[in-house]
Amino acid sequence: MQLTAFTKGIKNINSIDFLNREHADKVLAFHKSFPMYKETPLVELKEMAALLGIKNFFVKDESYRFGLNAFKVLGGSFAIGSYIAKKLGMDISELSFEKMISPEIKGKLGSITFVTATDGNHGRGVAWTARQLGQKAVVYMPKGSSKERFENIKAEGADVTITDLNYDDAVRLANSHADEYGWVMVQDTSWKGYQDIPKWIIQGYGTMALEAYKQLPEKPTHIFIQAGVGALAGAVTGFFANVCKGKEKPIVTIVEPDTAACIFDTAKADDGRLHFVGGSMNTMMAGLACGEPCDIGWKVLAGYADFAIACADNVSAKGMRALGAPLAGDKRIISGESGAAPSGAVMELLMKPEYAQLCGRIGLNQNSVVLCFSTEGATDKKNYQSIVWDGKEASCTE
Repeated sequence: MQLTAFTKGIKNINSIDFLNREHADKVLAFHKSFPMYKETPLVELKEMAALLGIKNFFVKDESYRFGLNAFKVLGGSFAIGSYIAKKLGMDISELSFEKMISPEIKGKLGSITFVTATDGNHGRGVAWTARQLGQKAVVYMPKGSSKERFENIKAEGADVTITDLNYDDAVRLANSHADEYGWVMVQDTSWKGYQDIPKWIIQGYGTMALEAYKQLPEKPTHIFIQAGVGALAGAVTGFFANVCKGKEKPIVTIVEPDTAACIFDTAKADDGRLHFVGGSMNTMMAGLACGEPCDIGWKVLAGYADFAIACADNVSAKGMRALGAPLAGDKRIISGESGAAPSGAVMELLMKPEYAQLCGRIGLNQNSVVLCFSTEGATDKKNYQSIVWDGKEASCTE
């Protein structure tokens, strides 16, 4: 594993007010209006903490989210709700799920097609939300995407295609079709002229962070959070920077695949520019195989994250196995390839003597209270089994 620090050269220049407690409460109220809402569990791994030599270890298990086995629906649903609210001249607090599906609102909106690019979880969330609201969804997936994830999106009624492109090029394809056909692009990647929806998606992830904050019996000293484009990482980092001020702010470490480490590369370069990773970005952590940072998320991370780690697939595989076969007394967590990366990184750091110096830099010790987010369950059951049962650690993409 490689570690780099954020210099925080622009700390406090970029506002994180859009991720404060007031906004998070509003987002949570929106999600609570869905009849299928249920708070996901925060799992306390006391035995694992004792083995690792830290005070406590918590993992938020998002495999229970809305019956979709991943957290991503939080961002897609809130962004779609916020888009509809803006279109109707309303505040999102006035637009509950019941109101969105009412004949009155549907009559005002007419037919809308939402389009996105995804490796699976985000696209399923967008397709699910569109179906719930009686609207349409078009989803493009990158080359090598899981057949199971494809079928899950298709089952939500979406028009879904696995392309011969990498993730970032699939995003460009979706955006070009949005422009051509008048569709609404729902993507957490942001660029000049496309800021509102990515910002709403980031805010949508705040429900997960707020739930965890309210569930924690003690404040975390460390948060390890995975990154693809950095939208989720920005959401969690920004929220906890808002609610835990000064010395109470947890030390935040971003975890990425070493073949798609765009946040790590940007932090390491420290030259004021975003650094992209191109090519196939082969990794079994499909949800993190993104080469172009979200500029909104990056601005939060640049000011408030502390470290970034680039790790190989075996680190995530270790997390999957350990969470899936826990120590006696700890609760089992079924965590997918992208979901287990942060937990795997914590275990790797604390269990291998060669990483003692890195632990010292991060401040991991016997007083540490660590929080991780398992952002998905086994969304590709065949691949999950091949990793956990058969010992596969190589890339699942070709």
